[in-house]
Amino acid sequence: MSRKINIWTNLDWITVLIYLFLMFVGWLSIYSAVYDEAHQSIFDTSKSYGKQLIWIIAAIIVAAAVVMTDSKFFPFFAYPFYGFSILLLLLVLIFGVEINGQKAWFQFAGLQIQPAEFAKLATALAMARYLSGTKQKINDPRALFNMGIIILLPVLLIMLQPDAGSAVVFLSLVLIMFREGLNGYVVFFMGVFLVLSVLALLMTETGMVILLVSMAFITHLILGKNVKLSLKGGLLMGLTGLTVMGIFYLLSPETAIDIKLIVSVLAGSVILFIVSLIYRKRYAPLLLGFLVTAIIYTYSVDYVFENMLMPHQKSRINIVLGIDDDPQGQSYNINQSKIAIGSGGLTGKGFLQGTQTKFNFVPEQSTDFIFCTIGEEFGFAGSLTIISLFIFLLIRLLFLAERQRSAFARIYGYSLVAILFTHITINIGMTIGLVPVIGIPLPFISYGGSSLWAFTIMLFIFLRLDASRTQYLS
Repeated sequence: MSRKINIWTNLDWITVLIYLFLMFVGWLSIYSAVYDEAHQSIFDTSKSYGKQLIWIIAAIIVAAAVVMTDSKFFPFFAYPFYGFSILLLLLVLIFGVEINGQKAWFQFAGLQIQPAEFAKLATALAMARYLSGTKQKINDPRALFNMGIIILLPVLLIMLQPDAGSAVVFLSLVLIMFREGLNGYVVFFMGVFLVLSVLALLMTETGMVILLVSMAFITHLILGKNVKLSLKGGLLMGLTGLTVMGIFYLLSPETAIDIKLIVSVLAGSVILFIVSLIYRKRYAPLLLGFLVTAIIYTYSVDYVFENMLMPHQKSRINIVLGIDDDPQGQSYNINQSKIAIGSGGLTGKGFLQGTQTKFNFVPEQSTDFIFCTIGEEFGFAGSLTIISLFIFLLIRLLFLAERQRSAFARIYGYSLVAILFTHITINIGMTIGLVPVIGIPLPFISYGGSSLWAFTIMLFIFLRLDASRTQYLS
């Protein structure tokens, strides 16, 4: 049974007001970031702040159109939207324009559209449709495989542009699986592989293999509670590995040391796996499987880092990890950003009074580093206010997601929160030097039409679903 409702009355106006306020702050911040005394009018459409105002007005119109759309439209067209977004990601690799080494934009009559921003929306809809419609349990291998495909397909296409920043955001959608009952062990292993990713960049491959084998052996000792048997197994694995290494040096001395090492470890693991089966140590095969997977993953991290990231992206990651120091190169943005925010003090220098901003010390200040303008001109108080608003918005959206009667609306709500949280955390983290500079916008504040429209549509689809949550009684 259904009943008619007033969508505009049921709309969560608290969230709408936060959205409007953040866009207003963004508009003023962009004006301040590129302020020129020769062009003082904030409505000058030849400047970026004037263009941003046009995009804001267009975003509000789009938001109203989304609210007036039937709520059934979004789950019904979730898969077609996803397919269309994948098609756009393919086409942009062929027909897109290249900017700063990335082929990620379509250009029409001076207007640039970035398909990756809208692909986030489409992927969130597809995830919500699949998770709410599948009869399989979320921990079922087939369900996990399908969800992995939905997330990783756009990630792979975006990495070809290459745009590592946007690709990272898609991975945050994994978080919604835990709300839907994904096994907690997955969280543990994700944390382990995150640590491995960092260690793989800090250590040599040989060092990483030695560390992983040592950790696996210590775990084997703890779990086995039989030191003598564990020592024998470790000795057997070591002897097998050394034997294989010796054969390599005799028959193929030109083979790279990394290849010799990984093959030797795999050979030793196979022998230990067989012995473990004989002694019925059930945990041993799992432990060895994890060891082999971790070693292969370590080498894949190095491969992706060396072959799929742009030189400036690799440099920025190395700077954050403390491997490199380039104060006049890749470190320049971060250093100037921290100087700008720190110079704001408690209450800031005042609107249009930021010296770091006015003299263009911080590159990309109206886009990736827009938070610098807020920090310098409004100080710690202004920065804390914006961060608090973002936190309140995320908490509000979580509250709205939990009250949904529809699984589709609930899952989509959590997807929205995951994407916003990732953008906010990484963008602000970039400006204060906590994460590498990977170039993603601050939602509703950074300059740009694609991101503003995509975030607007994403947010108001959820608000439309929430407004109609009582329409169908069950």
